[in-house]
Amino acid sequence: MTRPVFYNRDLSWTGFNGRVLEEAGKPGVPLMERIRFLSIFSSNLDEFYRVRMPVVMALHANGRDKRAVEENVQARITTRISAQQARFGQILSQTIIPELNELGLSFHYGSELPEALLPSLRAVFFNEILGLLQVSKVESGKQLPPVANNRICQLVVTADRTGAECLYQVYVPAEEAGRFVKVTTQDSEHIVFIEDIIRSFLPALFPDHAINGAYNMKITRDAELNIAEEYGERLPDILEARLQQRELGTATRLLYEPGISMRHLYALIAASGLEKAMVVAGGRYHNLKDLAALPAGGRAASYPVQQPAEIPDLTAAERLHKEIERGDLLIHTPYQDYSPVLRFFNEAATDPDVLEISVTLYRVATQSKIAGSLITAARNGKRVTVLVELKARFDEANNIRWAKTMKAAGVAIVYSRYDQKVHAKVALIRRRNNAMPYLGLMATGNLNETTARFYTDHILLTADQDLLMGLGDLFAFLRSGKQAAVPHFSELLVAGFNLQERFMELIDGEISEATAGRPARIVLKMNNLEERKLISKLYEASAAGVHVQLIIRSICCLIPGIPGLSENITIRRIVGRYLEHGRIFIFGMGAREQLFLGSADWMNRNIYNRIEVCFPLKDARLKEEINEMIRLQLADNLQAVTLDSELENIPMAVSQQPVDSQAAIYQFLAQSTVIKETHSTTP
Repeated sequence: MTRPVFYNRDLSWTGFNGRVLEEAGKPGVPLMERIRFLSIFSSNLDEFYRVRMPVVMALHANGRDKRAVEENVQARITTRISAQQARFGQILSQTIIPELNELGLSFHYGSELPEALLPSLRAVFFNEILGLLQVSKVESGKQLPPVANNRICQLVVTADRTGAECLYQVYVPAEEAGRFVKVTTQDSEHIVFIEDIIRSFLPALFPDHAINGAYNMKITRDAELNIAEEYGERLPDILEARLQQRELGTATRLLYEPGISMRHLYALIAASGLEKAMVVAGGRYHNLKDLAALPAGGRAASYPVQQPAEIPDLTAAERLHKEIERGDLLIHTPYQDYSPVLRFFNEAATDPDVLEISVTLYRVATQSKIAGSLITAARNGKRVTVLVELKARFDEANNIRWAKTMKAAGVAIVYSRYDQKVHAKVALIRRRNNAMPYLGLMATGNLNETTARFYTDHILLTADQDLLMGLGDLFAFLRSGKQAAVPHFSELLVAGFNLQERFMELIDGEISEATAGRPARIVLKMNNLEERKLISKLYEASAAGVHVQLIIRSICCLIPGIPGLSENITIRRIVGRYLEHGRIFIFGMGAREQLFLGSADWMNRNIYNRIEVCFPLKDARLKEEINEMIRLQLADNLQAVTLDSELENIPMAVSQQPVDSQAAIYQFLAQSTVIKETHSTTP
């Protein structure tokens, strides 16, 4: 077998974000959705510079990743992102803005504001913006006040009454005043950036100066929170303090508007302490994630409303918990209604026979009905234990707020170790006076009713006592921490205990089948694939003749199509209306097929530094359901692309039968619902 090779994870990620960008350029996608894809691309890129670019820069600077240095990865990333930003501007200026104009919406992007708008904008400037402007002079040897992460400023060049040149940093209050202002005239509505309004009225801010230039800029800062020791009950307060510091963390990038002179730019760099940051020329506008809030007033079409399919057996059931006792239930969001998940907790909160509820929460909804049910359960005298992962990046503040609220109501709150996140999505109910004392929930996605509206995930509700006893052992371990006995899991796959080993064994099983000349297959669907031992094992399987089909949304370090190594491996990427999020692992076929769902991507962090749970799907009918969904995704020729040996996005050839897998899955599940309903009402 050829020696394994691995693609750089960060270069791979830029390929995924490029695929998101291309969705913004598709004519068949509704206009407002294309604008949102531009927003998602920009938001993703900001997070990349906050989280990953500091790592890339550090590894390049200290030479620890020799291969990345040899392959000039940092420069290649920068080149690719620059090309994507140029494509972003092309899509916006050549397709989005003209289509908005056709709807009577004049979006002023990179152009001088018309004289007819100035009286209205003058009132906005003086009444709503002026009092929020913070102005700092750029002076040699004097440090500027630090600007928070990714906040927009303008570097203003003026000449005073003596003709002396002056530089000022002006904070743009987009967070406080809103990014866009809409003005109505007789012929149309006009949408204007707040920074363009400020630029137009700078003479009012500097009355004794001539304005010689104004340039937008922003500073991106390292967003990593390093918790290097245990803090116990003090962890929420420590994290809250760190969150405030993060907004002013180490600068990784200065993004500036072209046209500024180099001496002015260097003066800004020196005064802001940005000598170690990447200095990148961008466009005139930054933080274009704000496009998601463009005030198009409903004129720009969105996706048609798609009501989640109800599950009649559950909707009509007097008690959901009784239905779970009769057999496993599997819910597919957002295609199906999320309400059974809420009902699972609501019934537990009020059932007098429920003694205990244990839950892991990774990203809590801002207005969480699940957290509300857990609070009610505690007040009703039940023992409620919740592991809230306070280190869920960018959700720390919300999770802290909920942890404190639940704790005040009597919920026992558990925090993960400083060096480990609990990423599992599981819940366990223990009851008295029941032959099935345990009921459980295991999912591929967060217990979050907000993200369930646009993340595709799978949620198992089960009374399988063998599975749930293992889940009970996991919760006992999480409650006890380092003092707990190491649990043994026979059916669950749990990262940190047996997950990697079991996946390796399952791949070995298919290698044995192929070596014996029998059909062998592996189908894996994940968000990210990075961990090298598992990738190497997939290479081994391919070389042995196993047919390996991968559906990887984002990072992929496995390279397909290499003769003697990965020629039996294909990779697809699906980007569409919903965010593909469910993890599915299928080994074998027919009677020997083994199918798992779970929370774990095959990333280093998931395998080595997190508690993850993957679980077998045993019910034959539910396995058929997942297999049909996978079949539709493997047949997708509209929203899917294949990844070639350079990990480039290659569009599918559209046949006479075009397939959009997300639309097809919705129709499949909706039809299944009708069939179930018909059968349930047939005498």
